[in-house]
Amino acid sequence: MSADSANTPPPVDSYEEPPDHGSTLMNAAAGGGAGIVLSFIPGSPLLGGAIAGYLEGGDLTDGFWVGLFAGLIMLVPITFFGMLALIFFLGAPGVIATVLILAVLLGVFYIVGCSIFGAIVGVYLKNEL
Repeated sequence: MSADSANTPPPVDSYEEPPDHGSTLMNAAAGGGAGIVLSFIPGSPLLGGAIAGYLEGGDLTDGFWVGLFAGLIMLVPITFFGMLALIFFLGAPGVIATVLILAVLLGVFYIVGCSIFGAIVGVYLKNEL
């Protein structure tokens, strides 16, 4: 009887390991924390997202999700302290409500958008370097 190699599976060590999505939240927390610590620098959500994306690796879809999570982590404290600063400097109740709504909307687009873009760039850099 001859050995037929067409019906034998490849050795176990040649299979690719599935990506570990349990660490996605940890990578997002690391990137979000870095973005919060660096919040005095313009573009800190971009840097935090890039850190999260570089730690995550994988494909661009993984970068999108880890950037989204990192941006949401950064959004809460940065928006909170931004609102406190606006209340302190403006002081008028009618103006405060309008400005706060605009600040939150712009904050969401700026922080989450830059974080997603940074994470995609971070994943791309990890894959190319």
